[in-house]
Amino acid sequence: MIRILVTDIAWPDLVIEEEILKQAKAKLVLAPDAEEQTLTRLAVDCTAIMTCWAKTTAKVIDACKGCRIVARFGIGLDNIDVAHCTKHGIPVTNVPDYCVREVADHTMALLLALARKITFFDSEIKTGRYALQSGYPMNRLSEKTLGIIGFGKIGREVALRAKAFGIRVIVHSRSLTAADAAEQQVKPVPLEELLSHSDFISLHLPLSDRTSHLLDKNRFEIMKPGTFLINTARGGLIDHSALLQALNSGRLRGAALDVTDPEPLNHDHPLVGHKRVIHTPHAAFVSEEAVAELRSRTAKEVVRALKGMPLQNRVN
Repeated sequence: MIRILVTDIAWPDLVIEEEILKQAKAKLVLAPDAEEQTLTRLAVDCTAIMTCWAKTTAKVIDACKGCRIVARFGIGLDNIDVAHCTKHGIPVTNVPDYCVREVADHTMALLLALARKITFFDSEIKTGRYALQSGYPMNRLSEKTLGIIGFGKIGREVALRAKAFGIRVIVHSRSLTAADAAEQQVKPVPLEELLSHSDFISLHLPLSDRTSHLLDKNRFEIMKPGTFLINTARGGLIDHSALLQALNSGRLRGAALDVTDPEPLNHDHPLVGHKRVIHTPHAAFVSEEAVAELRSRTAKEVVRALKGMPLQNRVN
């Protein structure tokens, strides 16, 4: 029987995946932990890998002799050694559009929570302080500017939502053309201009060697004083020590983090208890519908690979 290594999952069972993979007479092997040593040991008897967040390294991939596919439960690929797979002719797939609306909704919810001090007021009241004037001032959204860094499917959905609130949208994206920007009714700008002119900044780009710590000390210093930062993309896009410094200095008015680096942060990390930081547990992609779609589409891609059929979302 074909065995498929499942490195990790963010849901309680593999019922959906097992039902679909019956078509290929495949058995799923769920790793008890995501340590490289564990994954390497279990990969030896497998011919395919399905992975959520676990580091799927060259060592793990090499242990999976005759690997037919490495299938990502998700969009980003920074946890997979894609270059190594490509070198050895192993297809890598993802599900690039299953949670676009969920992440855009979550981003907008975080923006509104920051702007209207929702979690701040809630925390204050629960500790016995009922004071309308407490904390930073609130301003009219329709007079503010949102800077979106990265303008793929999710970034575009965020722009639509922000414009519904009357927020001006500016965008920095290497791939955005002038014609596309005009069609989307957004203004393309250089990164430095976006940082210095935005009241809200939202990240929607993949993590890579080029984008790692994109927001570092120097770029925080460019930002307009009183800016809010939202990250529903990847934690590694931000230098967390520089973020903390920007918050404590007042350069940033607040931040909302669905993702961090590492994930999760240690409970005693100063960002975790910071009064002007909202945290959610990498939850932006979640809805019952999105998770079910993600699981089924990933499993069906593995079936296609095992049957020698064309793949729908090969990335290499």
